[in-house]
Amino acid sequence: MAKSICISGAGPSGLVAAKTLLHNVAPESFKVTIFDSQHRTGGLWPAHKDDTAGFVHPLMVANQSKHTVQFSDLAWRDSDPEFPKAWQIGQYLGRYLKEYGGADIRLGHKVVKTELQDGGSWKVQTESEKGPETKVFDYLLIATGFFGAPLWPEGIPQEGEVPILHSSKYRDIESLLSTSQDTCDKILIVGGQMSGVEIANTIATHLSSLIHSPGTATVKNAERFSIHHIAQGPAWTYPLFTSVNPDAPAPPFLPCDLPSYNLAVRPHPLTDTQGHLSVDAARKFHAIYQSVLGTDQSVFSPETRIDGELLDKPPFLAIGNHYMDFVRSGLIQICRGRLSNLLGTTATVSSDGNEKSITNVAAVIIATGFDSSPSLSFLPPSVLEVLSHSPSHPNLPVALAFHDTHHPALPTLGFVGFYRSPYWGVMEMQARFVARLFQEHAEGTISNRSSSFQAALANDDSIQRTLALRDDPRCAQFPMGDYLFLMLEFATALELPISPPIGVTPALANGYPMDILTPARYINPGASDSQREQAIKSLKSTHSTAVAGLTGRSYIAAAVFRSLLGEWSLDRDLVSALPSHPSGRFVGTAKFLLRSGTADGREHQFSNPSSTEDSSSGSGISSDMGLEYLYIEDGEFTAAGTNMRFRATRRYIWRYDEASDKLSVWFARTDDPTRADYLFHEVDFIPPPSLSIDGDQTDVHEIRERLKHLGSDGDSWRAKASHLCIEDMYDVHYKFFFKAVNLREWQLGYSVHGPKKDYTINGTYRRKTAAT
Repeated sequence: MAKSICISGAGPSGLVAAKTLLHNVAPESFKVTIFDSQHRTGGLWPAHKDDTAGFVHPLMVANQSKHTVQFSDLAWRDSDPEFPKAWQIGQYLGRYLKEYGGADIRLGHKVVKTELQDGGSWKVQTESEKGPETKVFDYLLIATGFFGAPLWPEGIPQEGEVPILHSSKYRDIESLLSTSQDTCDKILIVGGQMSGVEIANTIATHLSSLIHSPGTATVKNAERFSIHHIAQGPAWTYPLFTSVNPDAPAPPFLPCDLPSYNLAVRPHPLTDTQGHLSVDAARKFHAIYQSVLGTDQSVFSPETRIDGELLDKPPFLAIGNHYMDFVRSGLIQICRGRLSNLLGTTATVSSDGNEKSITNVAAVIIATGFDSSPSLSFLPPSVLEVLSHSPSHPNLPVALAFHDTHHPALPTLGFVGFYRSPYWGVMEMQARFVARLFQEHAEGTISNRSSSFQAALANDDSIQRTLALRDDPRCAQFPMGDYLFLMLEFATALELPISPPIGVTPALANGYPMDILTPARYINPGASDSQREQAIKSLKSTHSTAVAGLTGRSYIAAAVFRSLLGEWSLDRDLVSALPSHPSGRFVGTAKFLLRSGTADGREHQFSNPSSTEDSSSGSGISSDMGLEYLYIEDGEFTAAGTNMRFRATRRYIWRYDEASDKLSVWFARTDDPTRADYLFHEVDFIPPPSLSIDGDQTDVHEIRERLKHLGSDGDSWRAKASHLCIEDMYDVHYKFFFKAVNLREWQLGYSVHGPKKDYTINGTYRRKTAAT
């Protein structure tokens, strides 16, 4: 007879747990019921673009690529972006549930109380609009996750004279500033780790768009506002695309997680790099992060610099595509310390015994993370005691065995997704592990368990390790374990063989191959043909992404576009062969001002929803057209051989289209120079010789040798374009010089020929120093 299992939570953890229990073990072994307090599945992840009720903004971009944010047996569609938005992840989960259903899902039912019965069964009480219900289950599986409730700093009010809200509740800049007084001009972001950097990046993007977009401003005098980020220390801040060869002047780019999950560069056997970090281990991580970014971050601000004694401390990593350049521009200002008081429109920041006041506060965003204890509130006190529950340790609230899956004293209780770090692959492994435990318990076959599974349980020290880390000052940012180590630990215990990578992936400059660990590498041995097809599709997608980035021009447009933000010094020479167009020199500045994409000049591109468009959001112009820059150039032109000088200015619109991975430049309208008129040119990137190879056709040794010397000949990323303006042909050429992930300099030239034009223009753009 099938055993009954109650799963609390219908997010990704609950869905993968249900799928594993129903589809991976012996048929009809379990009957699964899922309860969730929400009226939809998906947990944190919104179901569509307009789903704004949860903790995650539907347009938030994932900080891991689709190769990591996936389960082993459901591939993303080819048309989905490398970094999906939150609503697209919600729709992926909807497809997953449709493909692997079978559970009895009770939405709008909140688990409010559980009781452990004699014999190990669980009496579960739920509440819904219809009232309370109680039912007994053989097993209880907790999949409510870490994000139980917003964590609020001690001593800070939740309501005040100005808007105060948790980062999970922020949706748009207009609502945030709708009640701001004319004299208030500072938006405070409180919290310096992952969520603090991400929300500061988001609000800065929205504020920049508010200031620089065409049309009537929705907030009066929006340009007066600035963002003040209160954080106790700096974090290494990665963009979404990084390079596997950051020392090259023409580095190849990949989604940031793929180089991080390359098994080939880790010493074997793998050891856990997280948990307690010694000084040597901390310094090693700092060195890696600095190498990837190519800087100690002092080029952005003295407040973002990581050097000296900071290198001895455990590092923190954050993802913020534009955060650092907003800091450099001054739109984000960093204030070191802790918010200790908020009274009216004045905030007090404490640091090393000193206090500083920030006046004229317009709004406060709290980005201090989440309290996981509410996710466990329905467990009886006796069970919480066994689990060593500690609400004062939100990062390690309970002490669980074998990487946060169970407790030996409670064989009918399991956990999936109670884990803080990149978690899709890990929670699928956790689901497999818990399913094995439950199956052995239900069948009474514990004595017959495999030697690998027995050894994993016998040698496990997860509970003791968790308890030791709780008050360890050298505890890592992600104390539960690093991704590669955990995946291989679970695979060894479950005797899951790893699939080989598909295709020939080019080697890195250091000679190592790209052996990227993704969930699809661990397909279940008993998987169906369709499940294996999905895994193969995922592996092919990862392979093609790696080859495209390492041997072609993919993602360079995204890297260039991201790195343009801010102000540049511009020095340009014009040489004319005709006396009607004087030669001379222009010296000035060029600003790239970030804003939301506009439809001007390209309405036809959005006449129908894209293949990844949420069908429930309607048709017509998309409400999400990515980002673009308003380019403003200003300076002085001096005519050659004369004393004639005059001020000169130009405006363009620069756009990046994610679907086509294309960068384009558009003329600004003469009647409204904030708006795009028509296309000037698309930037066609030319891979340097060291990258112009075919990953599937070229000999592996040749690939390795050519990539090993990438950049040794002074390569830069080059690009070309052309534009016919009536009878005049503009031939455009670019050179982009990177230092790791950031542009340090770039060049733009034109050769213009026509009946009445014959001149060349060559300009060099250099980064201006950081704002102080």
